[in-house]
Amino acid sequence: VLKDLSFRVPRGNVLALVGPSGAGKSTVVDLLSRFFEVSSGSISIDGVDVRDVRVSDLRSLMAVVAQETVLFHDTVACNIAYGRSGATADEVAAASKAANAHEFILGLPDGYETVVGERGVELSGGQRQRIAIARAILRDAPILILDEATSALDTESERLIQDALARLVEGRTVLVIAHRLSTVQRADQILVLEDGSLVEYGDHKTLLAQSGRYRALYDLQFGLTPHGVAKQ
Repeated sequence: VLKDLSFRVPRGNVLALVGPSGAGKSTVVDLLSRFFEVSSGSISIDGVDVRDVRVSDLRSLMAVVAQETVLFHDTVACNIAYGRSGATADEVAAASKAANAHEFILGLPDGYETVVGERGVELSGGQRQRIAIARAILRDAPILILDEATSALDTESERLIQDALARLVEGRTVLVIAHRLSTVQRADQILVLEDGSLVEYGDHKTLLAQSGRYRALYDLQFGLTPHGVAKQ
């Protein structure tokens, strides 16, 4: 349950929500997408209450990459193109390159025509997630939601995708939800949630300097002492 949570995301900015499990991060996304309705207060996009917008129209404004990637029993190309009807092969390939997926797709038995999903070629978690990211990139929605989007990637793939997303977020409003603070350090603003409440906000450097909850989470994840010194 969210408690007295209020924030504004300027168009084109990257907002990160961090905090422990159960803090309310995913609830924010569910309310924005209207999987649940707010019981008090409101959520607006460009000044319009989301409850005044048809759910289908609202969700057409968003591309979502979640921790659990759903792949259909179809070709890789069709799975990626699911993000935008009528996409060309070149557009699918461009999105895949941006998501660091192109090379491994070419290595599949039939490349982009390889059938995946149920009863299809089995992909690793990182490969599935990169296809999902390519799908979101191709969709080109004005609002991009990354919910634990790089959790299944190895360090090198994560770095390449973060670099790609840094270029692709221009002109797009991005909401990032992550437990790993390494994925949110470039955000314009970070909200730290705990038990449904906002306990801190600011950018990465500001929050580290405050030596509060965010700093404690950061030191814990990176194996640092309270003084920022690596543990032996």
